[in-house]
Amino acid sequence: MHMADALISPVIGGTMWAAAAGTLAYAARKVQKDGDEQKVPLMGVLGAFVFAAQMINFTIPATGSSGHIGGGVLLAILLGPHAAFLTIASILAVQALFFADGGLLALGCNIFNMGFIPCYLAYPFIYKPLTGNKPTQGRITLASVLTAVIGLQLGAFGVVLETFFSGITALPFSTFFLLMQPIHLAIGLVEGFITAAVISFVYHQAPEILQNTASGQPLGSLSIKKVFTVFLLFALITGGALSWFASSNPDGLEWSVAATTGDEELTAADEVHGFFAELQEKIAILPDYNFKPAVSEPVAAPVESGQPAAWPSVDTGTSLAGLVGSFITLLLAALIGKGLQVAAKRS
Repeated sequence: MHMADALISPVIGGTMWAAAAGTLAYAARKVQKDGDEQKVPLMGVLGAFVFAAQMINFTIPATGSSGHIGGGVLLAILLGPHAAFLTIASILAVQALFFADGGLLALGCNIFNMGFIPCYLAYPFIYKPLTGNKPTQGRITLASVLTAVIGLQLGAFGVVLETFFSGITALPFSTFFLLMQPIHLAIGLVEGFITAAVISFVYHQAPEILQNTASGQPLGSLSIKKVFTVFLLFALITGGALSWFASSNPDGLEWSVAATTGDEELTAADEVHGFFAELQEKIAILPDYNFKPAVSEPVAAPVESGQPAAWPSVDTGTSLAGLVGSFITLLLAALIGKGLQVAAKRS
């Protein structure tokens, strides 16, 4: 559900950038005040895991569409809303800057739809009340599914509103709304069960992480080594290998845009959109999670030579993107957490 720049106007893009920046400042103050050093490595490794998991689009049967997890709810359950919001914002920034996944102008919208809504609305008002103080397997599953569905429905509606207020006439409100909500209902159900499975694993391995996070208590001296190691392995395997098997179908947003307009991507020709498009093209090292296309088509080696092709395979580029993106996200999220703690100690 990463919005492209062409879906919004510069005014809406700037407004949502400001809203995201204000929320980031608020979350940073809360994490700084929290001072939980154990949360720093978790922010990094969970950010890497969610980055890799978002690369795997799963097919939505009988629709020609696909979806991927958002991860905001999962992060909020394990980290609390403030650290989770900083982590999901790190993921989205890395995706936009280095992989051209989601527009730079639309980054504020994406942070709001995929970060603020699940972390500050869905998690505290749906997941926490449903699981209660003594979560069971049944409660975890029910709460995870319902929270993911409602969070994604609100996020999809946010996209519809942002395009509407941007004056994107190619996407009429009622038509776009009636396409976006059902397809993201299906995606939300899948994300809910994935979230439940991951949370259940943590609950059985280190229930104190969930209990302390839910009560707002620091992790303190709790051992997170096993959980950290498992999620690091998950991130490496998911980004490096499982990403090869992602569905090639358009995601729910692209599918809805195509069903409305006849084209998966819209174009915008004004100077502001052009500036951000040019900037993103220069920065992105692995656009669309693959190698940049060569200026001219390479000449294939003769069959009898037995030499490999002069350019890497798609799988190689996808694996590299998954590993590089996971590493950058891990480093960025951990540095943010550590930097806030260092600042708190000096103040």
